[in-house]
Amino acid sequence: MINLPEEFLKRMSRQLSKESFDGFLKSYDRPPERAIRVNTLKISVEDFKKLAPFSLEPVPWEKNSFYVESEGLGKTIYHAAGAYYVQEPSAASVAPQLEVKSGERVLDLCSAPGGKGTQLAQYLGGNGVIILNEINFKRAQILLSNVERLGIKNAVVTCAPPEELATAFGEYFDKILVDAPCSGEGMFKKEPNAIPEWSVENVKKCSARQRDILDNAYLMLANGGRLVYSTCTFAPEEDEEQTDWFLKTHGCLPVKSKKLYPHEVRGEGHFYQVYDKRAGGKNDIQNLIPSADKKLLSIYKEWEKENLKITFSNILSVGQKLYSLPENMPQMNKNIQILCAGVFLGEVDGGRFQPAHALAMCLKSGEVNCVEVDESTALNYLRGLTFDCESGKGWRLVAYNNLPLGWCKVSDGVAKNHLPKGLRINK
Repeated sequence: MINLPEEFLKRMSRQLSKESFDGFLKSYDRPPERAIRVNTLKISVEDFKKLAPFSLEPVPWEKNSFYVESEGLGKTIYHAAGAYYVQEPSAASVAPQLEVKSGERVLDLCSAPGGKGTQLAQYLGGNGVIILNEINFKRAQILLSNVERLGIKNAVVTCAPPEELATAFGEYFDKILVDAPCSGEGMFKKEPNAIPEWSVENVKKCSARQRDILDNAYLMLANGGRLVYSTCTFAPEEDEEQTDWFLKTHGCLPVKSKKLYPHEVRGEGHFYQVYDKRAGGKNDIQNLIPSADKKLLSIYKEWEKENLKITFSNILSVGQKLYSLPENMPQMNKNIQILCAGVFLGEVDGGRFQPAHALAMCLKSGEVNCVEVDESTALNYLRGLTFDCESGKGWRLVAYNNLPLGWCKVSDGVAKNHLPKGLRINK
C-alpha cells in the first residue's frame, strides 16, 4: 500500500466504520481504475465499439464511459483524433447530475483540464453555449487543447477569477458546475505527488477558497437554474460541511448528494451535491455581434469555397485571425481574458489563408476535401512525417476511419505534414 498521511488515516478511521475503513485501506492495494468517455460529437458509441482497439466495459453512471485495462490511452490514433477522452470513472458521475439540455447556457467554473466541461459540451450537442473557465493560464491552455481536440464548436474558453465572471454575467447561466479545487484525497493513488502536498491546513485553505467560488457561482445562476458542486476529496470540511454552509447561506433547494468511496465503487472517489435555485427570471445579456475585416473575410470565404463542403458564419476577426463564434456568444467585458471563442478557423498570412488545427478537428470527413489513410500512414502522420498522396492538389484533411487527425497540403503526389509540432507523438 502507498504511504498515506497519518492525519488523513486518523480522520478516515473516525469517518468510516471499522469494516468500511478496512475496505478503504485495501482499495489502495489495487491499481487505479482506467476509463475513457467516447466523444459523441465525433462518433457514436455503437460505431466506436466496432473500432475500439481495446475491450470496453460500461461505467454504470455515464452511458458514454467505459472501463478499459489498456495502458497508453493518451497515445493512440483515436485519442489524437478526439474520439475519446481519458477520464477517471468516478469523475464521470458528476456532469450527468446537471441534466444539461440542448440550447442551454452552461458554465464550468473550474474547468481544466476539461473532463467534466467537455462532457457537458457533449450533452449540448453543439447547441447553446458553454463557458469553460480556468483561472490558471497554463492550465487554461491545456483546457483549450482538449476542447479543440474534441472538436467542440460552441465553447468559450476563458481565464478569469470567478468574481470577474460574476460581475460580467449576473444571473445568466441555466446550469453551473463547480468542480472545486480541493485537497485531492481521491487522487492519491492516481497521482502520488498529491500525497506530500496534503495537510490539515491545506484542507482548511481549500474549504475557504471553495466558499468564495461558490458565492460567485450562486450570483451567476439564473433563478430556476441548477448548480452542481463536486470535489475529488473525502474531507467533510470540503464536502458535507460545505453543503450545509451553502444551504444556510443561499437558500437553494437541495436535490441530492453522493459520496463515492474507492472501496464501494470502481473508481478513485468523488463527492457531489446538486442544488436548484428557486424559480424566477434570468439576465439577458446582449449577444456579441461579430465583425470581420472585409479583406480577411473575403480571403477566408474563397478558401472555404474551394476546400469545405459546409460554411461557417458568425465570423469575427482579431488581428489576422478568424473565429466562427457560437450563435449565442454573450458580450463580455474587457476584464475577462478569452483564449478562444467558438472555432478558431485560421489566419491570413501574406494574403493567403492558413487553416487552424482547431478547424480540422471539428470537421467530419464528408464536410471537407479529405484523404483517408491507413493505420501505418496515420501513425507516421502523427509523428510529423510526409506521405505519398495522389489526392489532387492543395489542402486536405487527414482522416483515419473517418476521424480527423489534422491538415496536410498535397503537391506533386506528396502530402506535406501540417500537424502542429506540439501535438506530434514521439517516434
